[in-house]
Amino acid sequence: MTVDLEIFSTIAIQPAVEALAPQFEAATGARLAIAWNTAPALVKRLQAGETADLLILNRAGMDTMIRDGRVAAGSDVTLASSATAIAIRAGAPRPDISTPDALVRTLRAARAISYTDPAAGGASGIYFAQLLDRLGIAAEINAKTRFPPPAGLSARFLPTGDVDLAVQQKPELLQVPGIEILGPLPGDLHMVTTFVAGVEVASAKAALARALIDFLRSAGVAEVFRAKGLDPA
Repeated sequence: MTVDLEIFSTIAIQPAVEALAPQFEAATGARLAIAWNTAPALVKRLQAGETADLLILNRAGMDTMIRDGRVAAGSDVTLASSATAIAIRAGAPRPDISTPDALVRTLRAARAISYTDPAAGGASGIYFAQLLDRLGIAAEINAKTRFPPPAGLSARFLPTGDVDLAVQQKPELLQVPGIEILGPLPGDLHMVTTFVAGVEVASAKAALARALIDFLRSAGVAEVFRAKGLDPA
């Protein structure tokens, strides 16, 4: 009989996990039943009473779950990390983002940009909104910003020409065909998000959840993580 392993996972790690899931399912006979969303959205669902066997969240989300007693302290395991990056339409001119000043000039010159709505809770959107404030250009840039839907992909506006620049975590940008990664945020503006797995205290399938964590941390899958824009732990 197939056993379902219930997982709440952040969308940033979705491409890698979906590529690796069939291998784990074939080896164990389990089926991965995964709810994908931003980490803050998943934390809200968990705090409202939903449960899962395995949580894959950003560091802040996992720390919240540990404080809430949902994941045993010290049992959390880092899987991978990713940088917030900027993308352009494939083949478009590559503007300069090599320094903070160059980034500001490029953002101001763009017809329109996209990044994740900070109200939706994604780490890159929250950070980038704060960064625009820090750089003193928030009103100017937000006036020409298009937000994707919650848990959506900012790069989807690039191939259609609706925006010139898209900002999101690299694995999420790479999910959209017809785009190119321009690079990470420059200098001290650079931002990396760490993704952490943990087993729910009340899970009846803790051993299977731990087996999946071990699989996702094994040397044989590291190249899949890298190919999807993640740096494996």
